Amino acid sequence: MSDMESGRPGRGVRLEDVAQLAGVSMKTVSNVVRDYPHVSAKTREKVQAAIDELGYRPNLTARRLATGRTGMLALAIPELDQPYFAELSRHIGEEATRRGYRIIIEQTLNDIEAERAVIRDREEGLVDGVIFQPVRVDTMEIARLRPDTPVVLLGEGARPLSADHVMIDNVAAARGGIDYLLAQGRTRIAFFGMVRRDPTQSTHLRLLGYQEALLAAGAVSDPKLVVETDGFGVDDGVAALTAALDAGVQFDAVFCRDDLFAMAALRVLDRAGLRVPEDVAVLGWDDTALARYSTPALSSIAPDKAAIARTALDLLEDRMGGFDGVGRHRIVPHTIAERGTTAPSGR
Repeated sequence: MSDMESGRPGRGVRLEDVAQLAGVSMKTVSNVVRDYPHVSAKTREKVQAAIDELGYRPNLTARRLATGRTGMLALAIPELDQPYFAELSRHIGEEATRRGYRIIIEQTLNDIEAERAVIRDREEGLVDGVIFQPVRVDTMEIARLRPDTPVVLLGEGARPLSADHVMIDNVAAARGGIDYLLAQGRTRIAFFGMVRRDPTQSTHLRLLGYQEALLAAGAVSDPKLVVETDGFGVDDGVAALTAALDAGVQFDAVFCRDDLFAMAALRVLDRAGLRVPEDVAVLGWDDTALARYSTPALSSIAPDKAAIARTALDLLEDRMGGFDGVGRHRIVPHTIAERGTTAPSGR
């Protein structure tokens, strides 16, 4: 008994089955599946109804042979459970869907072999392009491997001249954040936190912006105000900032490397009986959903995640369309989302 006779839609359904049910040619069905524009609305509706009834699923290998495309893209990011990457993935997925693509999401977990596999061969033949945020693999290795599948890089990691790259200006964003706190009358601003054995570049760039802003303003730059942590988790942050307070480190603002550390700061300051923002202001980074639902609501450096998604897809579609020029470096906007954890002090 066939799959169609057994009532199991999709399994074993062929292009000719759809054509027969719809009363059209296989070429017409193929044009509808490929979203070819020159198909009448009535015919497209009839074919789509047959596809839905039979549960037809196009074979990716056959589609690639016929069109050179699979309609699939890959997104490779370090960690899915980090709020920033989860939200960025949603924006990229929604933008890809609007453009007619489906997304395969892969997490590399900061593992260098997993990152090498992304740019070397893992997605070849399965997807038309890859959006990838590297952490450990370096610029020369990406340039040397030069995959056949088009790749666009995100974030602050490796940036070979041959590859397109999208990021915000972390140094400028950090300077702007510190200037914002200084303008509120804050005089001892802690940087929270400097993660020991941090493989990423983002923390170092944000620390650089913090230091540059304090230097330019002639403000206090005390090494004790740079709070080190053993990891990226909220518990790591709570332990580190608690230890700093216990050691007598005094500050009237906390500039956080991300919103997770800002959550840790709010918890520690509440336990210590310090009021936010009256005694200590807190400024996060990433403007994730956490920022809007904390108490008080968290002020945060806000990268334009939707712009990152649009820009990455624009560049990737150019590459998929045959562009083979020098890599393009795109800086997308950022703002400061002002909420309840900043001001007053001098206000």
